[in-house]
Amino acid sequence: MDLSLKIDHFLAEVILASEHSNEFLIGHCESGVTLTNTQEHILMLLIEKPLTNSDLAKSLNISQAAVTKAVKSLVSKGFLKSMKDSKDGRVTYFSLTEDALPIAQEHFRHHELTLGVYDSILSSYDTSEKEVIGRFLEQLRKELFKG
Repeated sequence: MDLSLKIDHFLAEVILASEHSNEFLIGHCESGVTLTNTQEHILMLLIEKPLTNSDLAKSLNISQAAVTKAVKSLVSKGFLKSMKDSKDGRVTYFSLTEDALPIAQEHFRHHELTLGVYDSILSSYDTSEKEVIGRFLEQLRKELFKG
């Protein structure tokens, strides 16, 4: 199989594996709580500080409607609490509850594990090969997301 077909098949497999997700992680989260990747990622983003629905949508690069759906579910499960902005009551911030913190931290570790796998694979390549891989990925990204 030529390299172009391998790339095509690889991208198709990634799309299928990450369908309905805003990220692709290697392995599985082990929190034992059934949440979508989007919900887990929202929890992880809120480790640092409370954020608004708009902040979350921008960070995740998904619609505000998708964030609203995920946030409502997380609030109903007791993982998020909401608070109105003291200066503008129309603005609502979301933050983690105590129950959500371990799940958010586990999702962060899952991100670190994924990056570790990438680093492990890349360690078998020399510097010039890594530069070629980097250029290829950048050119592919530009082609895929033209417009």
